[in-house]
Amino acid sequence: MEDISLHILDIAENSLNAGAKNIQIRLKENNDEIILKIEDDGKGMTQEQLEKASDPFFTTKNGKKFGLGLSFLAQAAEETGGSLKIERGAENGICITARFYKNNIDMKPIGDIEKTMRVLTATHPKVNFSFDHLVEEGDIA
Repeated sequence: MEDISLHILDIAENSLNAGAKNIQIRLKENNDEIILKIEDDGKGMTQEQLEKASDPFFTTKNGKKFGLGLSFLAQAAEETGGSLKIERGAENGICITARFYKNNIDMKPIGDIEKTMRVLTATHPKVNFSFDHLVEEGDIA
């Protein structure tokens, strides 16, 4: 994927496929890093599924042999020295946190977040999407 906005679109589609009605997307950034957090209220995953979720040869989708979305996001974060964390969300859904380090040559651009959010809200009008983009000075951990 060319930029972070496309990763957001892909992960949000996964949330929608899991029955999410509420999807919260947050970007926090400072001079050094970007933290992307996506949380949904979909059907969630078992502990075994959580442990395998970023494996490209694991998927919960019937008829598919590969699950590339989370593995591509993990790769994009790890290429910058960052990380991906997948855990249960507050409402039985999933919470995905990706950390990117901006000073790394492999850091992808953020992309057109506004367009991504317009596509999501226009194609899924019954889903409550929230998006926050916080830019700070100093550490954001």
